[in-house]
Amino acid sequence: MDLIGIYLKEAFENAGCPVCNILEKYERNEISTILYEHVNNPSVREEFKKSLGLCPYHAWKLKEIAYSEPLLGSLGVAVIYDHMLSVYIESLEQKQNIRVSKCFLCERTEEKERNVISGISKRIEELMPVYQNSEAILCKKHYEMLLDELRKKKPAYADKLTELQIEKLRRIRERVERFIDKFDYRSTEAPTKKEADAVVLAIESLKGLPLQVNFSETPRKPRLRGGIFGSRT
Repeated sequence: MDLIGIYLKEAFENAGCPVCNILEKYERNEISTILYEHVNNPSVREEFKKSLGLCPYHAWKLKEIAYSEPLLGSLGVAVIYDHMLSVYIESLEQKQNIRVSKCFLCERTEEKERNVISGISKRIEELMPVYQNSEAILCKKHYEMLLDELRKKKPAYADKLTELQIEKLRRIRERVERFIDKFDYRSTEAPTKKEADAVVLAIESLKGLPLQVNFSETPRKPRLRGGIFGSRT
């Protein structure tokens, strides 16, 4: 197994969605790197300027990470948003409308997401047994992305993935039901840790982790109107 395969294998050995877990770490690392090293970097400042200080999700994530790490603190956030305020004020004074582009952290995370799915697909022979024997559960979105990739490139593994996904979801549901049953007044047992954790896994299996890529709607395929030269919707 190559280095990327080892990296992916580690993600598949942990509970929860392996793709979401990779993206969460990536996002935090990117933000920490910006705050540690690039607050005053002119090229990074320009990236911030395009989206007027990141999208709402990443703007608040930036603040959360900065304020939660003593070595970072609020100074970097203050420097970034002092600049963004100056840009906004100047646009108002000049009666100009600011066109806010897509947040560069969104673009990077979405690219990372695509690369992770592609990497898993290429190494599915090695990763499938790991997935089968671990507490990992692909969230609905990333399961569907991987399934689509496998159907195009390695169709023999698509049905196997679906079988495993159903099996894993059933196990999670069984644990959730046992968790519920143990709150019955007739029960003499307390819920186990696995049963309690299954409640969180149930949410994660459907919605993934609270990441920007999971809040964004999946782009719809363009439809044609008015014949073959119809407009996109």
